[in-house]
Amino acid sequence: MPTILIADDDKAICTVLSHAIRRRGWEPLIAHEGDTLLEWVKEGRGDAIITDVRMPVGKGYSSGLDLLPDIRGLRPDLPIIVISAQNTLTTAVRASESGAYEYMPKPFDLNVLLEHVGRSLEQAGKSEPSEKDAQAGRDAEHFIGTSPPMQEIYRSLARLMNNDLTVTIIGESGTGKELVARALHQLGRRKSGPFVAINMAAIPRELVESELFGYEKGAFTGANQRKSGKFEQAEGGTLFLDEIGDMPMDAQTKLLRVLQQGEYLTVGGTQLLKANVRIVCATHRDLAQLVKSGAFREDLYYRLNVVPIRMPPLRERREDIAPLAQYFLRKASEKGLPLKTLDAQAIQAMTEYDWPGNVRELENMMYRISALYSESVIGKEVFLSEMRAGRREAAGGEAPTLEKNVEAHLKQYFASHSGDDLPPPGLYDRILPLVEKPLIEMTLRATNGNQVKAAYVLGINRNTLRKRIGELKVDVGMWRDGDVEKE
Repeated sequence: MPTILIADDDKAICTVLSHAIRRRGWEPLIAHEGDTLLEWVKEGRGDAIITDVRMPVGKGYSSGLDLLPDIRGLRPDLPIIVISAQNTLTTAVRASESGAYEYMPKPFDLNVLLEHVGRSLEQAGKSEPSEKDAQAGRDAEHFIGTSPPMQEIYRSLARLMNNDLTVTIIGESGTGKELVARALHQLGRRKSGPFVAINMAAIPRELVESELFGYEKGAFTGANQRKSGKFEQAEGGTLFLDEIGDMPMDAQTKLLRVLQQGEYLTVGGTQLLKANVRIVCATHRDLAQLVKSGAFREDLYYRLNVVPIRMPPLRERREDIAPLAQYFLRKASEKGLPLKTLDAQAIQAMTEYDWPGNVRELENMMYRISALYSESVIGKEVFLSEMRAGRREAAGGEAPTLEKNVEAHLKQYFASHSGDDLPPPGLYDRILPLVEKPLIEMTLRATNGNQVKAAYVLGINRNTLRKRIGELKVDVGMWRDGDVEKE
């Protein structure tokens, strides 16, 4: 009969666990402090351990987590399940670093806990423990939130820190997908390498290949020198492909080839380069639906979706809204803005709001409140006023012009390059066709394919139109009455 060691100073929890363990046909053995637990481990007692983080421990230890390395040193194959009311990413990561089989935040589902114990008993001794990096948790970016959805995120990150599995992060805009990607990098074994991010929605489709894989001198007009791509820049580290659902189909094919073969060619290159990166993707779109509609390759989808992580929207983790708001107010004060606090009614109103822009919307509002309001204590009316102003702006604003849309796209594109990392040469000649081609196509559609009328509407010579149709590869056969000579 397996013996389960329970280490917790909460007698009520120990009693509940003991009854549940006996119902499973196992024998419970309770230790209310760390010295007793270590003695039992030294004596060879117990087949698995359930231990709380906070409990009385002997001299030289600060928490139950500090006991784990010693337990692992004495009996490496003894599975340890850690439970804790300290529901933070740091706790989850430290538990994983210290060799815990599983980490479960309180309150936990008793049946799920016992299922983990059962699996640990079955797997005990089947595999060697992996090396843990004790520094990783301290290097991770700061996460705010103790809600159950965030606990799942923490547990996923802790499990992924010592492997290179490809991860796809799914979530609405503003939920913190890049924060998770950076945490995966900072917690992982590639943390000493670079973290390189690229937003696929910000890159014109003609430039995706050169942005990802780089180009050689003379590869195209304006390529006066060799330039490395994102794969090469991320060598030994992590490549974050944001908004992967917006990647054009031809680029998807090239990316799939890299994932399958582990090597790639630069634009204009002849020598294969090895791809030594971890791929992390993110999207706000439903990739499975894009696969069904033919907009995303099914084989690439399965290559990327090895481990999916769903970032919950803020409305699904309302208990995190108040601590997030207070955190952003503190950050604003650290940047020179007046320190603000929220009264109880403001917190209640914020908790009831759905936050369609998620954490990003909350952060922006806290900074705006810090900058624009003189009150040191922010009440409900201030929040409601800001919320109404945001709704009016979203509902009543003028439709963006073509110029503004192009400007927004180019801002996003240039934002994906920082410092000396400028776009490849020849940007003018690459961007103009992106406007010219749909302009010609829409004009041909309006004239039912009549190129004479289209040239007249456009205000250009018919021969010029024909020349541009050929150069831009416009499919004139997609419109009816497409006789080029029709008057």
